[in-house]
Amino acid sequence: MTDYNLIFGAVLLFNIAVTFRASSYYKKYFPSPNDSTKNTSSEETSSVAQSEELAPLSGDSFRDNDKEKGDVDLEHGSDPPADSTAVNAASDNAANIRHAQLLRKYLIVYLLAALSDWLQGPYVYALYDAYGYSQHDIAVLFVAGFGSSMVFGSFIGGMADQCGRRKFIILFAIIYALSCMTKHFKSFSILMNGRLLGGVATSLLFSVFEAWLIGAHASAGLMSHIGKAFSTAQYGNSIIAIVAGQIANKAANHVEFKPFSEGSGFYTGGYLGPFDVSLLALILCGLLASALWDENYGETTADNDDNEKAKSSASGALKKAYHTTISNPDILSCGIISSLFEGSMYIFVFMWTPALTALAKEELGDEFEGLPFGVIFSTFMVCCMAGSSIFSIAMEKLKPEQLAVTVFGVAAFAFAMIVFSASATSSFLAMNLFEMCVGMYFPSMGTMKGMIVPEDKRAAIYNLFRIPLNFIVLFSLLTDLTPRVSFILCGTMMVVATLLQMKLRARIIGGGK
Repeated sequence: MTDYNLIFGAVLLFNIAVTFRASSYYKKYFPSPNDSTKNTSSEETSSVAQSEELAPLSGDSFRDNDKEKGDVDLEHGSDPPADSTAVNAASDNAANIRHAQLLRKYLIVYLLAALSDWLQGPYVYALYDAYGYSQHDIAVLFVAGFGSSMVFGSFIGGMADQCGRRKFIILFAIIYALSCMTKHFKSFSILMNGRLLGGVATSLLFSVFEAWLIGAHASAGLMSHIGKAFSTAQYGNSIIAIVAGQIANKAANHVEFKPFSEGSGFYTGGYLGPFDVSLLALILCGLLASALWDENYGETTADNDDNEKAKSSASGALKKAYHTTISNPDILSCGIISSLFEGSMYIFVFMWTPALTALAKEELGDEFEGLPFGVIFSTFMVCCMAGSSIFSIAMEKLKPEQLAVTVFGVAAFAFAMIVFSASATSSFLAMNLFEMCVGMYFPSMGTMKGMIVPEDKRAAIYNLFRIPLNFIVLFSLLTDLTPRVSFILCGTMMVVATLLQMKLRARIIGGGK
């Protein structure tokens, strides 16, 4: 019999260990020789860093500041000063301070958006079922959501690049809030409209936030910190997922599910509770994005003047993004690899429950009383947190394109373990291994895309990447594959992703990127 609580405890201890190793506290108490040198020089220049701590988050001032510090000696034709190490340390400290300010502003908005999404996920199917819809009708609603994401997402990213990413993040909050409101109506047409709105919102959530973050780092001259930003965001997202599960559970059981009045098609309580909490999170998300974030756009190239930009349309942006993707093998590889990995992740989400349930029933027979889904989900999320910390540790010696090869290879091995496993315990351990790969994947791929995808078409290209992903998800929904066959498919996709990533790594290293 699988002891899920014991595995959760072991994973939690492992996560605490790797999180400490990835933190600044480890470097403080166990410094390397290089860290000791930096600490010595930083003591001499702490006043310089402190003087820049209150500098506003202006990209131009950062670039001008760094340029002046780096070019002043060359401008006068003199040798670097004797205390250049101290100056560099002060510059690093100031950059760390600016990055911390930027990251705080990003996380408070992004994590609210992630909270709104996690709150809804476990209860969408349950709500449709509570309304009395058949499994076929529910499948139609789910397919409509993914289809909407695939269709509308193909051009909405280009609009965000042109009109402003902060505006479209606020639009995300509005659209997703409207989707939450539709859940109160026992009407198939209204619920269908809600799924269509949810598909658009999902496209924005998984593209425009990331595009804004990279654009803000580029404007601030902080691209060297982008890997840390993605790692921190992924770690926070995993924590939010666990918190959301607890909040949603309480909200779903707080008030009885019933119509507002006799014969009314408007319902309240029960499974609608998580959607109401999500609505509040989305309102806060939109307001804070409006108040805290600066606007950023896809940077235009020199041959695109303002008039040409004004004349460009969503379809034109989509065509440009498509042409750029097809003509650049690195961008195309990124898109295929991300679709393969995230597609396998979605299939895993659909299939882990029936897979573990079948194995547990086979082992326990009549003694089977159900799985502790809350403990299992929490274990998965802690593994994601550990994976994001492992990414931070690995980045001390590896580049993201190198680490990604290992991530996809280990993911393929994890799926092979699941396929050939004969017990619930070994399958669950393999699933946790895959979840650690998920925690490493998002910061790795986010950093690679930040280096490879051009800024002026970033959100548009990110949404193009989601088209094959949605095809994979729709295929898994519309076919009656068994869990074992589904995991074989996932493992195959991971093998292909590994081979493509090896070729991408070779091109990046060969190109001197």
